[in-house]
Amino acid sequence: MCQWPGCEAPATHRAPKGRLRASEYWRFCLEHVREYNNSYNFFAGMSEDAITKYQKDAITGHRPTWKIGSVGSMSGRRAARQGAGGFRAPDSAADDPFVLFGEAGARWTGDARPAPEGRTILNAQRRAFNVLGLEADAKRADIKSKFKALVKRHHPDANGGDRGSEERLREIIQAYNYLKSAGFC
Repeated sequence: MCQWPGCEAPATHRAPKGRLRASEYWRFCLEHVREYNNSYNFFAGMSEDAITKYQKDAITGHRPTWKIGSVGSMSGRRAARQGAGGFRAPDSAADDPFVLFGEAGARWTGDARPAPEGRTILNAQRRAFNVLGLEADAKRADIKSKFKALVKRHHPDANGGDRGSEERLREIIQAYNYLKSAGFC
């Protein structure tokens, strides 16, 4: 039966009893559950600051969070080494002995590794430079001028409509676009 005072209809719906009694419910008929829900206030009895804090914590599911980059601080490093379940790894666990993380490893471990000279070249970037016939240390202006020269040489209009070098032109354009997206030109 409906738990609304004076109602004898069957209880077909349930409604929460309150924020602090999350697993307890009232049993109401449809008419009374609507009325109850219209007047229900989850935050009743909470201060504005408590409501704001609750809403902010709800974004992360009420789990603890850290600011980005705080792992580099001493307390952040201790928290990173602590790990899940309170297990404390040895101090060397946060090190990057195989330099898997590159420059990021220096930030994690606090090492003062010098920045690599020049730019790091990936294999795909090296292939793109080879397609253009350039060295990996080519300057921005050199890449652009070489690209323009190769396009003029391999474009079908420059070859009297011959489409024999069309595939080579496509490779050149793809290589240039890749280097451009990688920030080389």
